[in-house]
Amino acid sequence: MTSNRTGHIRLTSHPGSRGGAPSRFPIHWGAATARGPVLGTVNAGVDRNAIGAHGGSYAVYRALAVSSGALSPIARPDLTNTSPVVNIGPFPQWSEPGRIVSLDPWGHRVAADFAQEIGEGIDIRPSIAVTKARLTISELNEAVVKGRLKVDGKIMKDTGEVAVTKAAVEPVWYLPGIADRFGVTEEALRRTLFEQTGGMYPELVTRPDLSVFLPPIGGITLYIFGDPAAISDRRRTLACRVHDECNGSDVFGSDICTCRPYLIHGIEEAIREAQNGGAGLIVYNRKEGRALGEVTKFLVYNARKRQEGGDQAATYFERTECVAGVQDARFQQLMPDVLHWLGITRIDRFVSMSNMKYDALTESGIEIGERVPIPDELIPDDAKVEMEAKKAAGYFTPHAPTADELKATVGRKIEEF
Repeated sequence: MTSNRTGHIRLTSHPGSRGGAPSRFPIHWGAATARGPVLGTVNAGVDRNAIGAHGGSYAVYRALAVSSGALSPIARPDLTNTSPVVNIGPFPQWSEPGRIVSLDPWGHRVAADFAQEIGEGIDIRPSIAVTKARLTISELNEAVVKGRLKVDGKIMKDTGEVAVTKAAVEPVWYLPGIADRFGVTEEALRRTLFEQTGGMYPELVTRPDLSVFLPPIGGITLYIFGDPAAISDRRRTLACRVHDECNGSDVFGSDICTCRPYLIHGIEEAIREAQNGGAGLIVYNRKEGRALGEVTKFLVYNARKRQEGGDQAATYFERTECVAGVQDARFQQLMPDVLHWLGITRIDRFVSMSNMKYDALTESGIEIGERVPIPDELIPDDAKVEMEAKKAAGYFTPHAPTADELKATVGRKIEEF
């Protein structure tokens, strides 16, 4: 049996692997042109200029494939015909200081921008891919039957399918920018990342010369409805929903939350806007359970339903904090980056009631016109507790607080006191 192991272990935790010489491919983050590829593979050898590995959380599966002999450790992707189906950028935001720090804005262009280097055998991999697809969602057929949507043959097909352009985005963190975004020192950020990942990445604390980190987390999927060029065109209207993953509801349906209903509502609004000559956008972030994970989320479900008095709006957030130690770990500070990658400067119809998302977008310089709440008739009965709790906590609502909302607010304030 042939082993996939090399004869020695290459340690990367200290600089100077090339006699103190800098990498041949330095990364000049925020440059106005392609500023050097992100090299995060073992095959890149001494030219590696990033901490971590491509693929986010899937890098571990790659290791299993190599370990089992199913994948050659020196395999490299053939990028022929993999280029984006539509051109995206460059936009001014790509080179504005501090505007994009959690993804590589040039990550979809590597096959074109670094063709010569790839031809010379350098293992350069995209961190963004753009393709076309069709969506099939049963609720959209129902929306057509009820007259909320119309079949136009271009975006909404008579088969019930919806034509979209979609992009997958892997996280690529520029550590100085991440630290600045959260108001901490880069040294403190690096040390905390190192400690809280069980020392998985020693380069975080031993390689200050490496400023780019490929974290082992989920990425983002974008769904664009209509002409992709309309996304950044302020003369055309844009409807957008930024949605954080909720697998139990989004995929399987749930009786306790509004995630899938709100996602479907956002898709409907996106389709209508595209059919009216504008564009629609769904940003789908992999942040299951408020970025606390699905195990924690299910523990919170149990705690909510079993507490004295049953599930209550007044204790909705408290139950999460009791289990996880924090109410929400999504921290929307990084969320606007992908919209800046698309060149967006204004969202005409923002399909969200979240104050955290709204504040993060407007503080990053993106204008928001109308805020669109979910219609009451789309909220499952058992999910009304969640909705009332969120409204009481400051979520957007176009009407005055109800008696239940006021009661929940008072209850929460008394408990905090």
